[in-house]
Amino acid sequence: MGFSAAHNLRNYKGKCEALHGHNYQVEVAIRGEKLENGGMLIDFSHIKSLMKEIIQRLDHTYLNEIVPFDIEEPSCENISRYIFQELKKRLPSNLKLYRVTVWESDDTCSSFLEP
Repeated sequence: MGFSAAHNLRNYKGKCEALHGHNYQVEVAIRGEKLENGGMLIDFSHIKSLMKEIIQRLDHTYLNEIVPFDIEEPSCENISRYIFQELKKRLPSNLKLYRVTVWESDDTCSSFLEP
């Protein structure tokens, strides 16, 4: 699932301190103990629906104005952590969110995994 947004890094000296944007792609990995009917942990359409709730807050925005990025740096690392935390709240209790990876370009990404 993807979204487009602009941001700039406030406490960073380099080209990313200037306003710029990305077409982000988000990858999610989920773990579970038992497969349900159909041999699935969860229907992918349900995950997509949950992700849409989260992504719509970020899509076509200036991330620096969106909580929590009005205070935290809107870095790829913090974006992946934010999406992880939001998705974890929405998942059924029998599933464990393993990893969220956010790609800000074809060859640049950051993953957040819970310890």
